[in-house]
Amino acid sequence: MSPVIIALDFANAQTTLTFLDQFIQEPNLFVKVGMELFYFEGPRIIQELQRRKIKIFLDLKLYDIPHTVEQAMYQLGRQGVEMVTVHAQGGQAMIQSAKRGLQRGNQEVRQAPTKLLAVTQLTSTSQAQMQTEQQIAVSLPASVTHLAKLAQKSGADGVIASAWEDPAIHVATSADFWCVNPGIRLSNEVIDDQKRVATPKKARQLGSQAIVVGRSITQADAPVAAYHQILQEWEAVK
Repeated sequence: MSPVIIALDFANAQTTLTFLDQFIQEPNLFVKVGMELFYFEGPRIIQELQRRKIKIFLDLKLYDIPHTVEQAMYQLGRQGVEMVTVHAQGGQAMIQSAKRGLQRGNQEVRQAPTKLLAVTQLTSTSQAQMQTEQQIAVSLPASVTHLAKLAQKSGADGVIASAWEDPAIHVATSADFWCVNPGIRLSNEVIDDQKRVATPKKARQLGSQAIVVGRSITQADAPVAAYHQILQEWEAVK
């Protein structure tokens, strides 16, 4: 399973699968299916990716009352994917319910446990925005660390956060608590709508277990070459 997760932020299956045809010779491919693609294609895109032996991070960021999230996670647990997400700000009861539903779904189809990851603060959020719009008075790193501790206490397997918060998260939780980092850019790229970005090398140095990379690969002139560049930068850190 590759530590570089390609974000398939495409509108439909045809575009997605045409893009992935370029990677047919790549072993251990790991991709993210987000809201845009899943809401249009539904479970059939998951099934097609699994037919191609591709590992899947299904990133739907569930956030609702505990019962609703538990029932939804039961359905996601039956999909056979490797990772799913909830919002950590949903609270302890919601995260615990998500874990329960996920485990029931996994057990029904006799699948290995799906990792439950909790989204802390989006990498498009700045500290000023968080404090003004969410009315959270503490610093952004403090908010992320608090949510990571809450997520672990509630049964999550890891969090989604900026790579810059990984060291504090590992201190507050444990080394085996996963930090999966979006907001990854190569050093010569623009950051677009992201705020807290890091290079693949820096993310690995900071303690990342996996990185999610979208536009740096999907919009590259040579996507496979871009993927290998990112993977090599990651693997160069010992």
